[in-house]
Amino acid sequence: MVSIRVTATHDTKEARTVPEYLPTAPYRGTRDFLPQEMSIRTQVFHRLYDVIERYGFLRYDGPILESAEIYEAKSGREIADQQLYTLTDRGGRRLALRPEMTPSVARMIAGNAGQLQFPVRWYTNVNCHRYERPQRGRVREHWQINVDIFGSDSASCEIEIFELIHDMMAALGASTDMWKLRANDRVLLESILTDIVEIPADKLRDVSSVVDRWEKYPREQLAEQASELGVSDKQFDRLAEALTSGASVLDDISQDARERSHLMHVLNSSAADLVIFDPLIVRAFEYYTSTVFEVFDANPANNRSLFGGGRYSNLASLFTPQQIPGIGFGMGDVTIHDFLDTHGLRPEPRSEVDVVVIPLDESLAEPARQVARQLRGAGLRTSTPLEARKLGKELARASRAGAQAVVIIGPDEWNAGTVTVRAMATKDQRQVPVASAVEAVQVITAGAETPSS
Repeated sequence: MVSIRVTATHDTKEARTVPEYLPTAPYRGTRDFLPQEMSIRTQVFHRLYDVIERYGFLRYDGPILESAEIYEAKSGREIADQQLYTLTDRGGRRLALRPEMTPSVARMIAGNAGQLQFPVRWYTNVNCHRYERPQRGRVREHWQINVDIFGSDSASCEIEIFELIHDMMAALGASTDMWKLRANDRVLLESILTDIVEIPADKLRDVSSVVDRWEKYPREQLAEQASELGVSDKQFDRLAEALTSGASVLDDISQDARERSHLMHVLNSSAADLVIFDPLIVRAFEYYTSTVFEVFDANPANNRSLFGGGRYSNLASLFTPQQIPGIGFGMGDVTIHDFLDTHGLRPEPRSEVDVVVIPLDESLAEPARQVARQLRGAGLRTSTPLEARKLGKELARASRAGAQAVVIIGPDEWNAGTVTVRAMATKDQRQVPVASAVEAVQVITAGAETPSS
């Protein structure tokens, strides 16, 4: 609805009405995707889908609205207390727009566990909503690819997930020097804190939070935070040495921790080169119980985490007594597109069409549609003019649309059973029988798609 505002002119007392239109900008923190941007996103997503499905993962989906309590019970306090979009329906039920997919898929797995043949490989790509301050890498609505293996406690799952990440990044055109896969294990971190630093059990979670902030704050500030938790200067020095010694710290942890750690099985296998051990990787306590990992951009211009995940021993515990372990990760669209931009890997948008069929007279609209149907049947993206224009204008429009070929239908040619096929790049054109139009266009489009030597 357009509201009306009444104003008075300067030189008269007469009132005039000025329409007040609604704003055209999207809600803050959300984005419009016009066709060119959508083309780029579609290309990126489908490259990733192709790799994921080649590993045997099946795609699923779920509702954007869930009971608010599943996020309040399972998501982190920051999400539940500050970032959740909530509403109350007419039945008095508190609902929320999903801020993440993990609680939903846990509900789905628990509700269908009796019908599933574990382990299962599932993936999805959904939009999620969080009320946070928009900034680089963060918006209020984002799309996230979630990839999970449910129902297996084998370290083979870690290896498969790490291999999958390598192949997904390669599908985006990224070489391994552009990014790093850093991993830790809660079991290993607990051993470092307990056996080396001598942190008491009741302080492990709080001190782990300090570890999680290690790269974000100066050492003095971290030492102050640790001191407030009862960590002595000597303990803090041991902690700093352990966290910065890389994989060598693994020599000092307990044998029991080494045997219980899923990540140690990976590091002791032929797949060790897939991942870098890093005790600074912590991630959410609400989910992860063993392996945790993050992928980082190696370019200093975008030095940040791109996505991550980990292993959970019993994610579905809110919904079922059945213990269902798993491992997975979530890849958000915002950080991935920032990565592609940083490294010059952003694909070009596709053209609007491959070919345009142009009738020279309105009476030839039906023959144009016939030829267009034949071209579409051959898999060519084909359009015809919706309004009558001169040939020059239609050719210019076809060029702007990125058409590789144009089929021109003139009255004399059509009566003779022919059409004119024009290559837009070279402007070469020739008459061909109507029955050969598809083949003639395919020759042009195939040549246009062949990379130059």
